[in-house]
Amino acid sequence: MSNMEKENEFFNKNVETYAEDVAKVIGESEGGGLIKKIIEEQEEHEAEKINLSPQSKKNRLFMFLSLAFVLLASVILVVFLFFEKDIYTTNVKPVFKPIIFTDQSSFQEVAGLTKDQITQSIIGEIKAASVKMGGVEGIYLTENKQVVGLRKFISLLKGNLGLSAMTFISDNFLIGAVNQETKNLFILLQIRSFADIFGAMRTWEAKMLYDLHGLFGVDITAQTNYLFTKNFEDGVIQNRNARILYDQDGKIILFYVFAGDTHLIIANIESTAREVMLRLSGGRIEQ
Repeated sequence: MSNMEKENEFFNKNVETYAEDVAKVIGESEGGGLIKKIIEEQEEHEAEKINLSPQSKKNRLFMFLSLAFVLLASVILVVFLFFEKDIYTTNVKPVFKPIIFTDQSSFQEVAGLTKDQITQSIIGEIKAASVKMGGVEGIYLTENKQVVGLRKFISLLKGNLGLSAMTFISDNFLIGAVNQETKNLFILLQIRSFADIFGAMRTWEAKMLYDLHGLFGVDITAQTNYLFTKNFEDGVIQNRNARILYDQDGKIILFYVFAGDTHLIIANIESTAREVMLRLSGGRIEQ
């Protein structure tokens, strides 16, 4: 063997021995941990790539579910926007704020009814009411779900309260009944002042009983005809100024009383007016 061949053989043996020694040192020093860790990291990276891939079954399922939820939400939004107008326009019209506290309220639809039918509707509701003893029921007339104000009420009754008086009376009024063994009807008006309304009420006296007789249980007969032309008289109801219509025996048939400077009560029973006045006073205390 030549000297050159001997040198190459010696060199190759040294290289192989060095590589083996390095591998041996790495393997012995970490128990193969470094190489194993590199392999494990590579495997985890490959697994992560697979998990994030849109081609995986799990990810495709998630994508389909997400798309379905988006489509469902879009459909709900479209339906809501389409029907939103109808939802708001079908609400019941707001009612007037009660002038006094009432224990019970009822609403009577009167669209298309005559004066007599409206009267009978109110009387029927009062008779059927289950309000407690001493309690007050408020009765609101409505036309197509909208509360009827005083001006419309007078028109429906074909009443004779002049338009000039309406300037000083609120359209928000109350028809009610107090349960006092019998259920006694009253009408409560809000006025601007005693001085403003007094003249107009005096003018209405000539036709007031005719306009309201059905509500207060006065039939038009040969025996009662004189009441419709009889004058009201000055009087006092619960220490308040009033105008009173008496029959020939001195019994009260109808009266209106100024309950303070801004309210007027029409009734035919003094204790009914007293209950309404108490509730008016209570309402002012609460405010």
